[in-house]
This record gives sequence, structure tokens and C-alpha cells, in this order.
Amino acid sequence: MTKSLRILALLILLSCVALMGFGLYLQHFKNLDPCPLCIFQRVAFIAVGVIALIAFLHNPRGVGRVVYGVLIALSATAGAGIAARHAWIQRFPESAAASCGADLGYMLDRFSLAKVLPMVFKGEGECSSAGWYFLGLTIPEWALVWFVAFVVAGVMMAVARQRRR
Repeated sequence: MTKSLRILALLILLSCVALMGFGLYLQHFKNLDPCPLCIFQRVAFIAVGVIALIAFLHNPRGVGRVVYGVLIALSATAGAGIAARHAWIQRFPESAAASCGADLGYMLDRFSLAKVLPMVFKGEGECSSAGWYFLGLTIPEWALVWFVAFVVAGVMMAVARQRRR
């Protein structure tokens, strides 16, 4: 991996750490508890960050660089899909039904993952309330912006040409 691609992996990692830190700050100091869709977005940020950490430490060349770039782009695409669904629910709450139901931990204790995922992606109730805005965007809309940036960065990492020495 060229030096600039290694720096890109480090920037992705540091961005994910900062985003997770800010999410935890909002949760623990501003009392904005995450809904199930928020939790899945956090999982996607963690996945992107872990892949970027491994890419930074491994410093691969050739195919390895492509693999890490594709994995980052795929993880970020999954996160973008979740964030887009969450943003849609917040902007158009009438499109969702009345309630998200119980929190994710309770649902996972009571139901199988195969039953929980459809319930979560209905994204109702607490998922539709936007408790925080910055520059007119909600948390999932900002998450979507970051996920798109990570998709672009992952694609750049995958398709960048290696310099010959």
C-alpha cells in the first residue's frame, strides 16, 4: 500500500473513532439513547473502522489493497443503507407505523435474529424522532454523509494504482 493509501486508512479509522466517540457523548451526556437502527449504524461504523485499522497495520500491496478497499466500501454501503432508511423514517414518520417497540437487547432476548431484523427495519416509534440537528441534518443523515464518504474512500483505495519503485 502506498504511503497515501495508508494515510487514507488511518483517516478512515480516526473518523470512525471520532464518530463513535461523538455518538457515545450524545448518548451518555445528552441523554439521546440510540434506537435499534442507530445501533446498527454504530456496528457499521465499527466494521469500517476495524477494517481500516487492519489495512493500516497490514499495509498490503496489490490484491490486499483491493480487498481492504472493497471491504470498507461494502461495510460503508451497508451502513449507508441503514442510515438512509433511518433518515427516511425521520423525515416521513407517517410512512412508519406507531412504535419501534422494545429496545434491541430485549428483542434479541425474546426473538431470533431472523425475526428481529424485519422488526428493526420497520423503524417506527423512537426511530422516527429526531432528537439532534446540526446544520439542518439529523444524526442518521450525518451518518449517511459519512458512510458515502467511506464508500468513496474504499473505492479509491481499491482502484488506486500502485507506484513502481
